[in-house]
Amino acid sequence: MTEALIYVVMVVGLSIFIGNSGIVSFGHVTFALIAAYASAWQTCCGPMKGIFMPDLPAWLLALQVPVLGAAVIASALAALVALLLGTMLMRLSGTAASIALLSMLFVFKTIYENWQGWTAGQSAVVGLPTYVSLWTAFAAVLLAIMIATIYRISSFGLRLRAVREDEAAARASGVNAWAQKLIAFTVSGFVSGLGGVLYGHFLGTISVSMFWLDMTFLTLAMLVVGGLRSLTGAVVGTMTVVVLRESIQVFERGIAVGGDLLKAPEGTREILLALLLLLVLIFRPEGIVGEREAGEKR
Repeated sequence: MTEALIYVVMVVGLSIFIGNSGIVSFGHVTFALIAAYASAWQTCCGPMKGIFMPDLPAWLLALQVPVLGAAVIASALAALVALLLGTMLMRLSGTAASIALLSMLFVFKTIYENWQGWTAGQSAVVGLPTYVSLWTAFAAVLLAIMIATIYRISSFGLRLRAVREDEAAARASGVNAWAQKLIAFTVSGFVSGLGGVLYGHFLGTISVSMFWLDMTFLTLAMLVVGGLRSLTGAVVGTMTVVVLRESIQVFERGIAVGGDLLKAPEGTREILLALLLLLVLIFRPEGIVGEREAGEKR
């Protein structure tokens, strides 16, 4: 359940951008990667920090920031990177923007895998404080939903949805499409970064390979299943996919029936998740929730 709530934070971060802009992002895991390592630089493993990441500046090697402060700083760094990159990428729209965001993920993965002295390269960094409990993750979910809701009901969210529906008409009405996409991209970068921090401090270890295509497509599948344009859908889709994956994992481990052990083949989770996604796209392309929001009358 704790891991499921961490995924809710990540998917809510995705929803802030995708749901309001209509641009499918394959690159938001980048911000989880950036924030997870930024938090590790501030909190990791005492004297072992110099072994894992020997090229860190002396002041950073000696730095030990309280975990809450480190989470805020790391998420803010992810938001800053989103702001800087967004000034260029948010000039694109549609398929071009989606491909550019995927390219961003490839670039940062390559950088972090080869930045040995700061990230331990392809090795894992272990010894992060494991402070993320069920209630910590739940509090983070409430914070993420609050940020997403405030953005959604604000004038910024309204303007961006106007751009999503008809960019030419929105521009004619005086809406700066680039600025509105950039604001959403920055806010979503912060929330996605928070998800990365939680994930690292839940496991107690991070590696670059954790924040790669598996996580990218899993979080996107969660959002698509619930509803691309709904914050409620982000939560419902995440919990639906998690329940499905965990239920199948029980069968992959094996269930004793009488004297026999019934086991599903390895990879069954991925196959059934793909089938679920396919069925949703065919029979309910707007997702389980559609565009509805909890508590809103239509």
